[in-house]
Formats: sequence, structure tokens, C-alpha cells
Amino acid sequence: MESQTEEKIKVLYVDDEENNLQAFKATFRRDYKVFLAISAEEGEKILKEEDIDIIITDQRMPEKTGVEFLESIIPVHPKPIRLLLTGYTDIQAVIDAINKGQVYHYLTKPWEEEYLRTVIKNAFEVYSLRRENERLTAALLKANEQLEFLLRQNLLS
Repeated sequence: MESQTEEKIKVLYVDDEENNLQAFKATFRRDYKVFLAISAEEGEKILKEEDIDIIITDQRMPEKTGVEFLESIIPVHPKPIRLLLTGYTDIQAVIDAINKGQVYHYLTKPWEEEYLRTVIKNAFEVYSLRRENERLTAALLKANEQLEFLLRQNLLS
């Protein structure tokens, strides 16, 4: 389990049904830092203000589907791991989610607590590995630049 000094995973849950939002918060608020949005627009506002690690969105929402929401945020917020929830099985939504929304995992409603908890844990591991990979790549590039600089210094002297 995570130590108390570690920051909680920041999860954004987007759903147009208030009772789903409240159920999610009640279930997961002790484990994660939960942000709730009742619409895609509300979700976008939260993404501007917070560094979200994982986004969970319902597929069926009035103004924008979950896939449309996820697809629209990729250019500005490519890093969060995206999960799609839906109350119905629509193979086209699944295909769109994976291809357009770059969805890591697809879940059906109603979600099962332990299963969703495991999916969030696994998604965060992927998120953490990607961040560590970026950090190591940057460190390697910096080391290469320093080596090239030293090499040029030796060649000039």
C-alpha cells in the first residue's frame, strides 16, 4: 500500500448522472483524490486547473459522448490514462474508444468496486511508468549533451 507521504492518485470522474458521481466519490474518496464533473465541459475546466492522473468517463452523455470528450482532450491533456464506462454494450463505442479516445480500459456499468479499484491501480502503474520513462529519456539527453560538450572541449584543446 502507498505510504501516507505519497500523494493520492488524482482521478477525474465525468458522468451526467449526479447519483453516479456521488456513489463514485463515496466509494473512492479515501483512496484517491476524486474530482467530479457532471459534463464534458465541466471535465475540461477541471483538467485546466488540476494535474489529473486518470480520467474515467461515462459514454452516454447529452452534449458530448465519453469518446468525443476523451478524443477532444488528447491534444491538450495527452498524459492522463483514460477509462470509459458505459451502461450498454455497443461494439462501435468500444472500437471508437480504443482508436479515437486512446482508452486504456473499457468497463460496463454498474461498475464493480474491487474490479474498478484494480483497473485504476493498473492504469496508475502505466501512468507512472510513462512519467519515469520521460524523466529517464530527458536525463539521458542531458548526459549526451554534456558528453558531446566535453568531447568538443577535448578536441579543441
